[in-house]
Amino acid sequence: MHRRAVRSLSAVALISIASFDVSLARAQAAAQQGAVTIPDTPAGRVFRAWLDAFDSGDSSKLDAYYKKYQPSQSAANEMNFRRTTNGFDMVSIEKSEPLHLEYVVKERARGVSAFGVFDMNADGNTVKSATLLAMPPNATAADFRIDGAERTRVVLGAISSLSEYYVFPDVATKMGDTVQARLKRGEYDSMTNGLAFASRLTDDFQSVSHDKHLRVNFSAGRLPDGPRAPTSDMLAQQRRQMERVNCGFVKVEQLPGNIGYLKFNMFASPDMCGATASAAMNFLANTDALIVDMRDNGGGDPNMVRYVSSYLFSTRTHLNDLWNRKSGQTEEFWTLDTLPGKRFGGEKPVYVLTSSRTFSGAEEFSYNLKMLKRATIIGETTGGGAHPVAGRRIDDHFIIGVPGARAINPISKTNWEGVGVEPDVRVAASDALTTAQKMATEKVKP
Repeated sequence: MHRRAVRSLSAVALISIASFDVSLARAQAAAQQGAVTIPDTPAGRVFRAWLDAFDSGDSSKLDAYYKKYQPSQSAANEMNFRRTTNGFDMVSIEKSEPLHLEYVVKERARGVSAFGVFDMNADGNTVKSATLLAMPPNATAADFRIDGAERTRVVLGAISSLSEYYVFPDVATKMGDTVQARLKRGEYDSMTNGLAFASRLTDDFQSVSHDKHLRVNFSAGRLPDGPRAPTSDMLAQQRRQMERVNCGFVKVEQLPGNIGYLKFNMFASPDMCGATASAAMNFLANTDALIVDMRDNGGGDPNMVRYVSSYLFSTRTHLNDLWNRKSGQTEEFWTLDTLPGKRFGGEKPVYVLTSSRTFSGAEEFSYNLKMLKRATIIGETTGGGAHPVAGRRIDDHFIIGVPGARAINPISKTNWEGVGVEPDVRVAASDALTTAQKMATEKVKP
């Protein structure tokens, strides 16, 4: 997902907001940043611009940074990450090349360290990828080092998982041939950092498949040997994390003219977040029109897509299907017959706001409603990711997310993979809300 999910995963790992005197924090940060020299390279200069904007806690500065260097990312989502960490202090620069930077920072909230990899595009002016990973307790930069034997093991393991599970077997073969050839040519020989290697493999696999859900991830700590049921402590921690971010729900509002407005930035599991979603939808049930803001939503659980969508229909409706390559089975997704509270219903107008950052489950939500002619889509073409993904362990430190299924809309018989969801009304994402308000106001005029 380009690097859409990486930052949010890091945010879950780097938890806890500490309250302390802001002026003291800034003074300490200035002293710490001065102790580590960020290289005067294209990568170093842009990285410093990000760090300065991030540490400022100023959403307008972050917004300006992303518009200039990383337009695929969202300042709105980054502010959630900023509140979680309270900013970062520089610890070290581990590797510096003109377009590549590896570094260690420490979050100010609780002193948790994180290892980062920052890569620029060939133009030296835009960011290709930025990955930040929390370090386990007592870990050091040395725990991120890998050797030739592990590089080979990871490549072969990733290819094996793709061959067995990837949704299109012929594409899996092409990806495997391409990456194995690069391994044999020695293109990976200089890569000694696990996080950077995972990022490079992700780029190389995606260069063939163009599948933004497919990615290789690295863990400095040892990964579990296989799937295991979450413990009660793990579930409790997940619940606390969801509570801390309000399950991704940002705003529920009654706009002038009795127009409802709902903004949420993830589709979390309904098992943990169904009550939050129901509270939002119940609040909006009596509005005359509804605007659902998906501009910063990166997706999530298809069961939550169904859960929220169910409030927008009065009768049982077929939303989407998921076909699994390995099993050959198709799972149908219909609206739910029973929901807490009152539905918005299937008659009043709905408008969905999109941007190029709208991805995965948020695209399914938009696409389903568009195909059913239940909503008017306003904004930009979305990111183009329609393949659900599952993690496949490669070894103690590497895992690959393999898209093993594909969405099949019951009306179009296809999906939005690689092309995105086209809006009904095309405007810049920044203008989508104003446009939707005007359209809704006109629609519900007495």
